[in-house]
Amino acid sequence: MFIRGDDDEAKSVTAGPVAKLGFETVDVGDVILARLLEPYALLWVHVALRRGFGTNFGFGLLRGQS
Repeated sequence: MFIRGDDDEAKSVTAGPVAKLGFETVDVGDVILARLLEPYALLWVHVALRRGFGTNFGFGLLRGQS
C-alpha cells in the first residue's frame, strides 16, 4: 500500500493499520507526490467498474533481488 506525506510520525501511525490488514507499506515520499498516486487510483476504478473486474483485485509491486 502506497503512503505519502510530509510527517514521518503520521506515516508511521498509518503504517500500523495497513500492516494489520496484511499489506506492506511503500513510502513514496512527500505529500506533493499525491498527484502521482491519483491516476493510479483512477486506473483501478476504471478496471474495476468499466472493464468488469469487480472490486476484489489489486495491483502488485514486484521487486527484484539485489
